[in-house]
Amino acid sequence: MGFQPVYVVDGARTPFLKGRNAPGPFAASDLAVQAGRALLIRQPFAASDLDEVILGCASPSPDEINIGRVVALRLGCGHQVPAWTVMRNCASGMQAIDSAMANIHNGRAQLVLAGGVDALSHAPLLYSEVMVRWFARMMQAKTIGQKIATFARLRPSPLLSPVIGLLKGLTDPVIGLLMGQTAENLAWRFGISRQQMDRYSVRSHQRAVAARAAGHLDEIVPLVDGTGQVHDRDDGVRSDSSMDGLARLKPFFDRKYGRVTPGNSSQITDGAAWLLLASEAAVEKWHLQPLGRITDSQWAGLDPAAMGLGPVHAATPILQRQEFALNDIDLWEINEAFAAQVLACVAAWESDAYCRDALGLPGALGSLAPDRLNVDGGAIALGHPVGASGARIVLHLLHALRAARARRGIAAICIGGGQGGAMLVETIA
Repeated sequence: MGFQPVYVVDGARTPFLKGRNAPGPFAASDLAVQAGRALLIRQPFAASDLDEVILGCASPSPDEINIGRVVALRLGCGHQVPAWTVMRNCASGMQAIDSAMANIHNGRAQLVLAGGVDALSHAPLLYSEVMVRWFARMMQAKTIGQKIATFARLRPSPLLSPVIGLLKGLTDPVIGLLMGQTAENLAWRFGISRQQMDRYSVRSHQRAVAARAAGHLDEIVPLVDGTGQVHDRDDGVRSDSSMDGLARLKPFFDRKYGRVTPGNSSQITDGAAWLLLASEAAVEKWHLQPLGRITDSQWAGLDPAAMGLGPVHAATPILQRQEFALNDIDLWEINEAFAAQVLACVAAWESDAYCRDALGLPGALGSLAPDRLNVDGGAIALGHPVGASGARIVLHLLHALRAARARRGIAAICIGGGQGGAMLVETIA
């Protein structure tokens, strides 16, 4: 039996709020709950009619470990609706969608709320192992004298130099490279210049600004924080982004020879995104009007040091199965972890050698038309809340296709650890 389409009934996301070196106004569950409430309140069914809730999250806080269940209960789904959390790094939100699709395919669910969330500004500061061992010795000390002696051995350096949890999370534990260093690898491999990266980044901001003005980001629902302040737009988008401004930024991951800067990288961000997925039977039962449907999906693995090429490895098998060329796809959403990474994906498809040696193809797939790729900007401008991005690109792709009166799109994402994910979606005539 072939791939059975799963319908995307509706979706919503929060504004993506840029981290500013301090915890943002919302915990991850707050973000997911506010977006979920806005989405569910406009449906003809109750939250308790859902068969399942699946939420991707790469960095849950210690008091929200199974954040999917926490959010489902806060949304009023009731005790009987099962909920769970998935983690596949940058593709956690896409994995939630894929897991929901699998359960719909095998008949275990008909109506599923699936998405992703992360509040990266709330990533913890950690004690170093030296400091943790000192605490352990202090706890083991029984007498006042032992405690004083242990305290006397305390040195301020480990106490005053905490481990940044986010940097640990963005470092591949197998190869020991930060994600930005893997982007530097791709820039070197494909000869991508600093100017090319910066030019791509300026375009991301310009397209996001234009999309906002045209009303093409209407999947966003406003947030209200504890002080009553309304957050109704992605706050990392810069209307004044320019080549001159980006040129002043120094490389971050390879300070001597590098080309990857904070300006041509995705932003550290807080945000959530949800999709409502339904079987054909559920669409008929509730008289739903879907945005579109997901007609194929694929996961792939590759060298962690080249993880940014994950979209190429995941999307290419879909193209082969469906007998599509690159530009048979009306619109592409490739998550912009780094400008170098997106440009490297385009370059890989243009490379005879890469397509032949890494993908087993007879030659290059061709050139992806720039006017089909990330037409409303991407994570460089909007931000990249790791757990949410995989869901956001699928949701926005459907909105972008409908706005363009186009039919077919692919959303693809690179994944730390050396993986890629992709989904083929179609609008409904």
